[in-house]
Amino acid sequence: MEKVNANGHDIPALGFGVFRMSDEEVDRVIPAALEAGFRHFDTAQIYKNEAALGTTLEAAGAKREDLFLTTKVWVDQYTPDRFMTSVRESLDKLRVDAVDLLLLHWPGHDVPVPDQVAMLNDVQSAGLTRLIGVSNQNVQQMRSSVAASAAPIVTNQVEVHPYLDQSRLAKAAADLGVAITGYYGMADGAVPKDPTLQAIGATHGKTAAQVALRWVVQQGFVALSKTATPARVAENAAIFDFTLSDSEMATISALARPDGRIVSPDTLAPDWAL
Repeated sequence: MEKVNANGHDIPALGFGVFRMSDEEVDRVIPAALEAGFRHFDTAQIYKNEAALGTTLEAAGAKREDLFLTTKVWVDQYTPDRFMTSVRESLDKLRVDAVDLLLLHWPGHDVPVPDQVAMLNDVQSAGLTRLIGVSNQNVQQMRSSVAASAAPIVTNQVEVHPYLDQSRLAKAAADLGVAITGYYGMADGAVPKDPTLQAIGATHGKTAAQVALRWVVQQGFVALSKTATPARVAENAAIFDFTLSDSEMATISALARPDGRIVSPDTLAPDWAL
């Protein structure tokens, strides 16, 4: 598995996310993901499936030292009396002593970003996570997080797919040594049906979905894939045996449009222009 280096730390370039997956779906698909070679798994407190993921990984015989586990703290836990407690609860559900990466899930609006980062640092100092990062932060917030943190902020996990131009954020992240982790890579089902991506895939013997995931990792980002269908898992993992040309990369990037952002909840999202 290829890795992405961020501030001296390696993150597997391809992960398996369990957003909007039921316990039954997690139980069904995670063994297939392990079989396909996935070792990087991404969950969150708000997904309500940390326990299912932990139980399934344990039942499948996955070795802890082989795994890279990420979870995220939800915004209602951004208080000194709840933050670390909530992380300990997540660890209990995941059946581990520490995760590899802990993220602030959304910047929110009630608690200043430096205060959020201070709590994240406290959790790392307590040995409950190896690495820390953020998610869904704009450029200004990401810079603030890096400036406020005693430990490296290794990633900003954000929406990434061909229809959304994230070049400004990516440049700022690169300048800070922060890796971009991309979620929603299938753009809510639009990617597999896209004729441009299908045509590029045909030249490589790949699907449109594989092309989009390859486009993400070839930019030096971490890509999170997701499927609830075990038969599709191996397809998502098979993106390291081909390379997109510079012109193909540019063609895919040119699919971006002004209204391309899909995930932007009113009560959580920042001003993306900042």
